[in-house]
Amino acid sequence: MLPRIGSYRMRDYSARLLQRKKDGLYRHRRIIESPQSTEIVCDGKKLLSFCSNDYLGLANDVRIKHAFTRGIEHWGNGAGAAHLITGHTSAHHQLEEELAEWLGRESALLFSTGYMANSGIINALMGRGDIVIEDRLNHASLIDGGLNSGAQMVRFPHADTDAAEQKLLDHKGKHALLATDGVFSMDGDIAPLQKLANASRKHNALLLVDDAHGIGVLGNKGRGSLDREGLSQQDVPLLMGTLGKGFGVFGAFVAGPELLIETIIQDARSYLFTTAAPAAMAEANRAALRCVMEDQWRRDKLAVLISRFRSGAEQLGLNLMPSETPIQPVLVGEADKALSMSQALEEQGLLVTAIRPPTVPRNSSRLRVTLSANHEETDIDKLLDAFEQIQAGKTR
Repeated sequence: MLPRIGSYRMRDYSARLLQRKKDGLYRHRRIIESPQSTEIVCDGKKLLSFCSNDYLGLANDVRIKHAFTRGIEHWGNGAGAAHLITGHTSAHHQLEEELAEWLGRESALLFSTGYMANSGIINALMGRGDIVIEDRLNHASLIDGGLNSGAQMVRFPHADTDAAEQKLLDHKGKHALLATDGVFSMDGDIAPLQKLANASRKHNALLLVDDAHGIGVLGNKGRGSLDREGLSQQDVPLLMGTLGKGFGVFGAFVAGPELLIETIIQDARSYLFTTAAPAAMAEANRAALRCVMEDQWRRDKLAVLISRFRSGAEQLGLNLMPSETPIQPVLVGEADKALSMSQALEEQGLLVTAIRPPTVPRNSSRLRVTLSANHEETDIDKLLDAFEQIQAGKTR
């Protein structure tokens, strides 16, 4: 007889997992046996990868590795405590100051992850009686941050600025926060940031932009989607960015007016009650920031690769979603079809992840192709050839 776990029996969990497998929604972890690169060893097989967020190809950069090892030699392995106890080193502080200067903002604050950053920002600034208004396709961390804040949470159709402004009008008089991704992680499109900034300013609402997938990739010196649109701190008070994608390391930050950053320091539970990331990691991120600023060739190369892939995909008649970023989703529809196409690509030595519900809406499963500055044009051609083989039914 199966033991009880709380009010559930083990068979309830088993049935849930079996149903997920039946629906083509079961997920499993792959074991990677090599450093991050465009070619990786995955579950014992060498594959050409098109599913990493290492957009600039910095995850195995020797300059950053040397900064990391020097940081360990100086600072040791761990921070030992939360930032507000003894975990906040001069390396952390210098990184925050350098990020703020790079982005043209008064202040910046480090978090361990983007999920913790979004949760901390919203929960520190919003509460019962307030209103949080979000794009329906926002990242789960923004959605969960809004739901957990105690504020009323409402969502508007994707990129519909008229609907967003109507939500602000419907809740006129309430302390409001408008939140959006800068680059949407599963679609690759860029939010209508100018219009959202105008709406938030018009209705005296805070605007939070999660630019996890834009930082390092877009804008002058990689300053992200806000810089691409010419938006300042005054236009968008709160900018969240991550350090594990374009930067190739780990961590996250929020940058904005000192008053808001100080409020987040005081009240963000995900900041207050967690051990600081190792100081050596801060040193690695400082080196990564220099690479992001100086290596314009990486962004230039990405633009060439994106253009080559889109041109070839359109010639093949693939249902390519509109995107000018390294995220290039091929819309498939049914989850089982996306999974079978991903498996067919893997048989040809290519790793492209099938994205299925609940990550994306039902019947919008896709192959999420992501490009890196470490890819070559010949890699793009291999991927396009593989798609052509699948269309012709000639996969081996």
